[in-house]
Amino acid sequence: MDNLLNGTDEAFTTTEFDYDSIVTPCQAKAVQNFGSNVLPTLYSLVFIFGLLGNMLVVLILIKYKRFKSMTDIYLLNLAISDLLFIFSLPFRIYYAANDWVFGDAMCKIHSGIYFLGFYSGSFFIILLTIDRYLAIVYAVFALKARTVLYGIITSIITWILALLASSPGIVFYMEQMENDRKTCSSHFPLQSHFAWNKFFTLKLNFIGLIFPMMVMTFCYARIINTLLRCRNEKKNKAVRLIFIIMIVYFLFWAPYNIVLLLQLFQSALSLDKCDNLSSLGVAVQVTETLAVAHCCINPVIYAFAGEKFRKYTMIFFRKHGGHRLPKYCGFLYREPLERTSSTYSHSTGEQDISAVL
Repeated sequence: MDNLLNGTDEAFTTTEFDYDSIVTPCQAKAVQNFGSNVLPTLYSLVFIFGLLGNMLVVLILIKYKRFKSMTDIYLLNLAISDLLFIFSLPFRIYYAANDWVFGDAMCKIHSGIYFLGFYSGSFFIILLTIDRYLAIVYAVFALKARTVLYGIITSIITWILALLASSPGIVFYMEQMENDRKTCSSHFPLQSHFAWNKFFTLKLNFIGLIFPMMVMTFCYARIINTLLRCRNEKKNKAVRLIFIIMIVYFLFWAPYNIVLLLQLFQSALSLDKCDNLSSLGVAVQVTETLAVAHCCINPVIYAFAGEKFRKYTMIFFRKHGGHRLPKYCGFLYREPLERTSSTYSHSTGEQDISAVL
């Protein structure tokens, strides 16, 4: 889409409202030109790498791990969330360079899938963080709490919450004419368009960035403190991975959320001139693409970073990829095949470092 969460007034018109009196021609032209020339290539790259990575995660989980833990359940659901993002990209690739030609019903479905993938992805990243927190900080309690059954129950609840959070996007997005171009964009009542815009943007900022970072900061700080007190040769790798997870998440999602806030409060920040509006419109498209690209990174930092997952991936490639594949996928072969991650020991009470690695 041109801009799923457009903070300017252009996305919040009614059929009786004169859209041309709101949107400046330079703003619409600059955004459309950038979208036509750059976005199809960027979305295509995200589609290819995201599809391959997340489908591989699903395949390994089903074929080898077979959902033996709560972590496996959450990894599967996170991959499904990312795939929802990815399956919406072919429509976005076409729409970036052309009018929306798929009809009003498909507009609602497409928007719903996009928002459902976004909110569920954020929720499952939070659940994976809490899962690691329980496994390391409360290892004994985690033996009873981190079960497959609880993982399935919490996953069902999470999908329901994500669907509820996505419902305004399904209700208010529709096909309409804007600046002589058929678009798929939000269509709020004129009397309350700013209130809905503010609610949409602040909700996305809170669920997509602020709340996950709060949970990550608290949980990973406790995890690091616990790891530093235990005698385990893998703790340094675990600590590094924790910092990578937090930094990568922040770098991919913070720019998009910041630009949305700037766009929401453009008048108060004196950013409502034509040049500024054009720059903000392009910035939203760039940062939104960066945020969507996080679905390509999730398989690497949440699945392939684990020794067991790398082991199963190596087995899969050796079985189906012949003997030449290790030459091109050496990162999968850093650990001996027979080596496995450490697990919780009833006799020593050692923390489950494999929950982080």
